[in-house]
Amino acid sequence: MDVLMPQLGETVAEGTVATWHKQEGDKVEVDEILLDVETDKVSMEIPVPKAGTLSKILVPAGETVEVGTVLGIIQGEGEAVADPAPGGKSEAAGKPDPAEPPASRAEPPAAPRDAPTVTTVRVPKAATSQKLSPAVRRLVAEHEIDIGAVPGTGRNGRVTRRNVVEFIESGSAAAAPPDARAPAAPAAAPTPAAPEARQEPAPSARPRAAAPASGRVPFNRIRKLTADHMVKSKATSPHVLQAVEVDFSGVDRVRSAVKESWKAQHGYALTYLPFIAHAVCTALKEFPNANASVGDDELILHDDVNLAIAVDLGPDGLVAPVIRRADRLSLAQLAEAIVDVAGRARSNKLKADDLSGGTYTLSNSGTFGTLITAPVINQPQVAILSIDGVRKRPVVIERPDGDSIAIRPVGILAQSFDHRAIDGAYSAAYLDRLRKLLELTDWFREI
Repeated sequence: MDVLMPQLGETVAEGTVATWHKQEGDKVEVDEILLDVETDKVSMEIPVPKAGTLSKILVPAGETVEVGTVLGIIQGEGEAVADPAPGGKSEAAGKPDPAEPPASRAEPPAAPRDAPTVTTVRVPKAATSQKLSPAVRRLVAEHEIDIGAVPGTGRNGRVTRRNVVEFIESGSAAAAPPDARAPAAPAAAPTPAAPEARQEPAPSARPRAAAPASGRVPFNRIRKLTADHMVKSKATSPHVLQAVEVDFSGVDRVRSAVKESWKAQHGYALTYLPFIAHAVCTALKEFPNANASVGDDELILHDDVNLAIAVDLGPDGLVAPVIRRADRLSLAQLAEAIVDVAGRARSNKLKADDLSGGTYTLSNSGTFGTLITAPVINQPQVAILSIDGVRKRPVVIERPDGDSIAIRPVGILAQSFDHRAIDGAYSAAYLDRLRKLLELTDWFREI
């Protein structure tokens, strides 16, 4: 049986074999992890599709190949094995199968309509003579490497991601002459969010090693990418923080009223997040400049609100999968969508398309009781909202007949925004509208 490079997303035409967990000659059982494949947006574990023996590995770790390429062969008991050329396409891969995504064509599919921007990463002219994976192109641009100086060990001398990483770690990249390096990508069109781009498997997908009490802990791949992206974001966007206090009494009344029936029907608790997401989508339609990206001396406004939801993966980092056209969803549909993307993120079942196209991001630290957080903007977006802890506090209630003090559930919503794109007054008006929506909406009707 052929093991094929899977379709990792509608807009993904190729992938890289990251790791083989089995070797040639190993016995394999169904649903064991056979190998990891990745793009520059996501990493996935590929299970064994059929019990037998891994008779051949045709594409070694580090190689980048097109979707549908035969990566290896599993031989069932008593079966004869054909010997295809390394990296060849499976005959079955060329035939449409309604149960499987189609293999990529010669030209990559067009980007979906709701993709907000297309970021171009420049590589040296020497690099254009050979086909490079997105991950290789990104490393080449970021480290200003002359691709012609990197020895390639891939098929036909192709430069793989591993070759570039080893070249960087050897110090050779720093020694390259300046005129041979790749020009950096323009600051006005920053690379899309790396943390949502390529991910380590989620914590639930593998045992987590105990953190050492002292010593040095090397950054894993997602932590390195997160660190790089955060530094670039701070260097690219002039961050400004604004925050408002929100009285969640109206939301709490609905949550308390439907708490038991909701959990019995849906299997999970109804949290504050879907209410906030619903109000954010409504407010962003009234304040479209906050649902935008910065281009070359221009602000790119997006018709749809593609809401990125930051999901914590523990010490491994975080990802921000996207709920597309969130502004078209009801409160209940948003709640379902949030649980779905969070569950798939933690079980390492996200695809590359799940991590692209976001236009506004929600970061929820409220479950840990935080007071206020200044989040870093998820490039190339122009704003991100932090949701902090909701706690009962004394609140002054103003009435015509006099003021009084009441105990109310209050939380802080804090927005970091790009001052190139919007100003303080615009952001403040948006936050005020968001607060009023949360406090005054008839949530019983919405639910």
